[in-house]
Amino acid sequence: MITQAKQTPERAWLGEVSAVVLQQALADLNMACRNFFASITGRRKGPKVAPPRYRSRKDNRQAVRFTKNARFTVTAGGKLRLPKIGDVPVRWSRDLPAEPSSVTVIKDAAGRYFASFVVETGADPLPRTPDEVGIDLGLTHFAVLSDGRKIDNPRFLRRAGRRLKKAQQALSRKAKGSANRKKAAARVARAHVRVADARRDFAHKLSTQIIRDNQAVYVEDLCVKGLARTRLAKSVHDAGWSQFVTMLEYKAGLYGRGFAKVGRFFPSSRSCSACGAVAGTMPLNIRSWTCPCGAVHDRDVNAAINILAAGRAERLNACGGTVRPAA
Repeated sequence: MITQAKQTPERAWLGEVSAVVLQQALADLNMACRNFFASITGRRKGPKVAPPRYRSRKDNRQAVRFTKNARFTVTAGGKLRLPKIGDVPVRWSRDLPAEPSSVTVIKDAAGRYFASFVVETGADPLPRTPDEVGIDLGLTHFAVLSDGRKIDNPRFLRRAGRRLKKAQQALSRKAKGSANRKKAAARVARAHVRVADARRDFAHKLSTQIIRDNQAVYVEDLCVKGLARTRLAKSVHDAGWSQFVTMLEYKAGLYGRGFAKVGRFFPSSRSCSACGAVAGTMPLNIRSWTCPCGAVHDRDVNAAINILAAGRAERLNACGGTVRPAA
């Protein structure tokens, strides 16, 4: 198919790039179609997958992937040699631990280029620790731990709101199709990239610290997609809960730590961590409450303690423990 297209005058430009790049694009399309049909027939578990669609003209992100068949190499001088492109200077963030099997060159919306390598390697498990932690995610505090610690919500998007507003206003005043509009659009993209980078850096550092300090981590399985359709949508997206939980999960598997999610319908905030009684409806403006047993609870700390207890119980059940406590 690719060979026939190259032989036509209107598709002769396909010969200017490596054939491996074109083959990988078709492989990605094939995988997207397979996932879509497997999803609608029920063979693929999880959320429904949308059919493949053409990339938007307004999307400036681009990516190409080179496999071993493309014969890309890393030169002795530290440059990345790509077929039909040549030697590309690279500022390395780390040394490659093994021979890469593929490299993906990514151009983001701000015009920055990244090289992502696939290597086969393993991480040494961290030394065991007796501590375990339950995490309650929120908006007032980004995370509340079962040991009482509260992590403030950095609110990166809210803090950059004024800068983003001015950049977007400047973009709206430029004539469509003009060179100045392209420059203004690049400034808006760079402003959003700084926010995304700061949020990702915060999530990486916090998740790494939690994984290092605890043998097992338990979090609540939040329905972020549903919360993103409420009046709190901007704050929910700004918090980046899904990204943080994903980092916790893969780092726990990488370093030999335990990780589990507690069901989203578990009443962690309304349950008393002392006696187990479940209170009635509790609006979000109630930040502390008193149980009939006399225990006074901070709403978020109590939820984190209950998540820790529920996560431990699920872990015991999954390992063959008794489902019900003894009489």
